[in-house]
Amino acid sequence: MDTLEQELASILQAMKAKTSSEGLPDASVRIDRLDRCIGLLVDHQDALIDAMAEDFGTRAREASRLTDIAASIGALKHARAHVRRWMRPERVSTTPALLGLFGARARIEAQPKGVVGLIAPWNFPVFLVFGPLAGILAAGNRAMIKPSELTPRTSALLKTLIEAAFAPDEVVVVTGGSDVGQAFAAQAFDHLVFTGGARVGRMVLAAAAKTLTPVTLELGGKCPAIVSSGADLGVAAARIMNGKTLNAGQICLAPDYALVPADRVDAFADAASQAVAAMFPKLTDSPDYASIIDARSFSRLAAYVEDARAKGARILELRPEGQPPARPETRQFPPTLILDATPEMAVMQEEIFGPILPVVAYDQIENAVAHVNARDAPLAVYWFGSDRRERDFVLSHTRSGGVTINDVIFHVAQEGLPFGGVGPSGFGAYQGRDGFLEFSHRRSIFEQVPVELGPLRDLRPPFGPAIRKYLAGRIRR
Repeated sequence: MDTLEQELASILQAMKAKTSSEGLPDASVRIDRLDRCIGLLVDHQDALIDAMAEDFGTRAREASRLTDIAASIGALKHARAHVRRWMRPERVSTTPALLGLFGARARIEAQPKGVVGLIAPWNFPVFLVFGPLAGILAAGNRAMIKPSELTPRTSALLKTLIEAAFAPDEVVVVTGGSDVGQAFAAQAFDHLVFTGGARVGRMVLAAAAKTLTPVTLELGGKCPAIVSSGADLGVAAARIMNGKTLNAGQICLAPDYALVPADRVDAFADAASQAVAAMFPKLTDSPDYASIIDARSFSRLAAYVEDARAKGARILELRPEGQPPARPETRQFPPTLILDATPEMAVMQEEIFGPILPVVAYDQIENAVAHVNARDAPLAVYWFGSDRRERDFVLSHTRSGGVTINDVIFHVAQEGLPFGGVGPSGFGAYQGRDGFLEFSHRRSIFEQVPVELGPLRDLRPPFGPAIRKYLAGRIRR
């Protein structure tokens, strides 16, 4: 074990020791920790928004306040309001029921797992710390957090603020690059949460397997937006493009491509163009339009467009008339439609994570669903329309982490719904009560009748007629 791993292991062991010595935290302790997170976000929201803007280059303050500050506070307040109820033991019937009549009891208690490791990404560098942290702390755990090195100012500020609000054996932030991330993932946490890409997710899972650490993975994928033949194109296009341009499409839940009836593709493109023009009358140097996180990602997006162009796609940049094309120095990549997209194009093979929207034509809804099912199960499926039979067909014939109908992304804003993937888009779920349960161990507890009863004696040797009669009653159709 190298020095870095030893340092992390030392922090982890100190937190585990504190967990053992203090025992299960009651509701007041958990609520106090949630309150401290809320206070941190309220008191330092402007500093956090400034840091995110500096890390991105351009990021709308209102968008950051919505997606990172308000969304985090919403998750924390929801946990605070419900944690006492979530903590209540769950009574279950005894087996056989006769034992319950004599005073035996069975119940399930949600026990904290211990110390939870959290590896957070750069795209929502505050929310993807405090969103999972709401469930982690509500469940009574302690937390070690590794934020992204791609948002260094935000990560450093989070470290400073959390160190001021929490004791080092409660919540701790560890900053650094990929070497720190690798050493962090190798620690013997009681649970590990990772949000990010599938390639790194596989590495995290492999590292956690060595210590048998349970893992929650949120990995994204190519989320389809299916526009039905009866959908209102103006509404559908506006909502899809809002999701595609929020944070410049750097969202695991952003619609990755649109499936549109063949005879409505051009009309959809026109509606999308109008929607973007209404949101961004000025695109270049706009304070409302986020920059791509770094030059490497900007170049990757540009390569997707050129590859699609070379393979016969129609490229439609949705930028106001007179505005210059994408400039690497600002990293503000214009919203771009790729019409006539085909499977061999790179943009249809990889998660885009940017403001590029391929549009795929279909003739029957069955073909659109078949297109979705020919790929890995995505983190979300979006459907637009009013035909209930078609809606139900899409729901019953596709597999995804979540679904939003007649909009995109909004299912994650519902505090009562779990958030997570399925298959290659991830596994495990957090948010609301599901987050509390994800970071808890549901411990089974049975209290036997304290006095000796005849039926209990019959379960022990020497076996006689009584147990044979009991077993005969149990083993039958």
